[in-house]
Amino acid sequence: MIHPPPEQLTLGDVTVTRVKEFYGSARMSPGQFFPDSPDGSWGEQRAWLAPDFWDPATDECHTAIQSWLLRSEGRTILVDTGVGNHKDRPYAPVWSRLDTGYLANLAAAGVRPEDVDLVINTHLHIDHVGWNTRLDGRSWVPTFPNATYLMNRRDFDFWDPANGNESVLGRGNQNVFEDSVTPVHRAGLTRLWEGSYRIDKNLRLDLAAGHTPGSSVLTLESGGDRALFVGDLVHTALQIAEPATNSCFCEDPVESRATRHRLLGRAADTTMLVFPAHFGGHGAAEVARDGAKFAIKQWAPFSRLPPC
Repeated sequence: MIHPPPEQLTLGDVTVTRVKEFYGSARMSPGQFFPDSPDGSWGEQRAWLAPDFWDPATDECHTAIQSWLLRSEGRTILVDTGVGNHKDRPYAPVWSRLDTGYLANLAAAGVRPEDVDLVINTHLHIDHVGWNTRLDGRSWVPTFPNATYLMNRRDFDFWDPANGNESVLGRGNQNVFEDSVTPVHRAGLTRLWEGSYRIDKNLRLDLAAGHTPGSSVLTLESGGDRALFVGDLVHTALQIAEPATNSCFCEDPVESRATRHRLLGRAADTTMLVFPAHFGGHGAAEVARDGAKFAIKQWAPFSRLPPC
């Protein structure tokens, strides 16, 4: 397999590199993925939704599974860790027993697993924690043995099966806590934070609940540059033009809409690049207010990801 050169952007004293795991069909139509999107909105926005976010020919949404690799104050930081390989996902077959070149793509960015200092899980969904662990014989072990894994305590408690919480995912997150969270927690590598968490002078984590109870966003402020890594606050570019639109995976739809409006407004008012977890194409965007909604002012200078 040929691994493309890394896509990198410098913001102040921080470098941001995209590490790809998957890009292609989510095997869901817009109506399934975003059931409360306004009638006709996908067709109205077709010029910039296709092909990176939607294939009109098949009426399937497209998604990227990727990590944002940050280098800040001498530390190597991974924001979200994708789906992972060889994991049994009986209620999410699109992500079951994958065999991707993620670690090779990480190596192409100049990083070995043992080089990673911090792992940030913006929330504990199936496609954000997978590479927390790898299969070693018959056991799941931490992929990044020298890293501290930052997880919000509210999400940790919500997704712990021992607590018996019900989710809009039903059984869709089955096995995830057991094979991708528990092993690193038992190894003493997790740090459960609440409210806000200062990583260094450039980076801060904040609670941004709604999509999940402990969803978080990462703020980057360095040398006059600003960015906001929003996880699944925004799944698709349509949610910038139609910020009241939730995905079908939001645990608290009302809170999710309020959080999205608030943080997109903050990004627009302070000229922050917005880095969602799942944007293919250019990967990130600068947004502007458009009445009560928002618009893409310009894309970040990342090149487009070709389909796998």
